[in-house]
Amino acid sequence: MVAMSDRTYNILFLCTGNSARSVLAEVIMNRLSKGRFRAYSAGSHPAGEVNPFTLELLHNKGLATDGLRSKNWDEFTGPDAPAMDFVITVCDKAAGEVCPVWPGQPMTAHWGFEDPAAAQGSDEARRKVFMKVFVEIARRIELMLALPIEKLDPLALERQVRGIGNT
Repeated sequence: MVAMSDRTYNILFLCTGNSARSVLAEVIMNRLSKGRFRAYSAGSHPAGEVNPFTLELLHNKGLATDGLRSKNWDEFTGPDAPAMDFVITVCDKAAGEVCPVWPGQPMTAHWGFEDPAAAQGSDEARRKVFMKVFVEIARRIELMLALPIEKLDPLALERQVRGIGNT
């Protein structure tokens, strides 16, 4: 039998376009969790490509961008999809949409962030918004990674994960 602490948790970050916030969350979680989590991202209405400012920021932070793409959340509802332990919406629009039924009844939470892809102004001003959102996402992921996941009962864990969205 595998000890709970040896388990890898699957987490899906959702946004409407899957071009900025959810992709940032996927990459940050995969880096910071050091294998404790396997993060994915998707969107209800994918933009079709990852925002160039997202890719630039991740590259400048030394984070891998290979294989990143904007994808529909339907990819994670089929029988061959990985079973999710957590599904977190990172934009208010996706949080208000009717989500698919996720196999395995994962814990759900909403962590709203400003949409950096909608930022206006010069490229430098837009980069600042992307950096601000990157820092906010990283902080919430750090808070989640600090939770004693293996020691909390499911309801307490879900309450804690949802509470992170209020920070």
